[in-house]
Amino acid sequence: MSDKVDKITEQPSRFDHLEQMSVVELLRHINEEDCRVADAVHRAIPQIEALVKAVEERMNQGGRLFYIGAGTSGRLGVLDASELPPTFGVSDKKVIGIIAGGDRALRHAVERAEDVKEQGWKDLQAYSPTSSDTVLGIAASGTTPYVVGAVKLAKENGLLTGCITSNPNSPLAKAVDFPIETIVGPEFLTGSSRMKSGTAQKMVLNMISTTLMIRLGRVQGNRMVNMQLTNAKLIDRGTRMLQDMLGLSYDEAQQRLLKAGSVNKAQSDKKG
Repeated sequence: MSDKVDKITEQPSRFDHLEQMSVVELLRHINEEDCRVADAVHRAIPQIEALVKAVEERMNQGGRLFYIGAGTSGRLGVLDASELPPTFGVSDKKVIGIIAGGDRALRHAVERAEDVKEQGWKDLQAYSPTSSDTVLGIAASGTTPYVVGAVKLAKENGLLTGCITSNPNSPLAKAVDFPIETIVGPEFLTGSSRMKSGTAQKMVLNMISTTLMIRLGRVQGNRMVNMQLTNAKLIDRGTRMLQDMLGLSYDEAQQRLLKAGSVNKAQSDKKG
């Protein structure tokens, strides 16, 4: 059976002669294409649900979630992972983003880093992965050797595997336990998967991580009660949360918050 991929991500844009368009025409057409993304993500919800349930079970047993990707896909994974500690007060060792080429690749293109199929699994070894962990490969094309190689070896070693891709029936999707395929169609700028494909990846990552954090008890009601108090805005937000929850004055709430270190701890210490 052939592994030939129908690369929708590489198909010609629905629009041509872009350089002849006015600014407003360009903006409107980009927006028209972006409107297709939410529908593509909506269609993938059953796939996302299946992955989240499997990851939740493992994380409840102490497992970790690794995002692994190259280029835009890798950057988005690192971004999502890096936002979880300040938002939910979770350890930065719980969800980890890995990008081909290392941290330098966050700001600069690292030539051919994504083409070495063994390197993804090698990069994972720095974290001593175990069978309780999950590896989520992110690649719009679904063919990136760095990512496909990583999930294949992860699966062979007993880790749970998933992926986010924008092409159907890709080698990446075939290699994992839980594929997520967001088929957004050709990009406005032919082949520029940082656009619709990247937007879809960001949306799915938001859905996965936020749902997991809620399910793992890091949210109360609709509030980020475990957020880190890293700036004045967040201290003010936490203070107002406590005012509402406990009926305190602003100054009393802020004093309690700063002493406890988080909204969750502050409201639990009602007798303090």
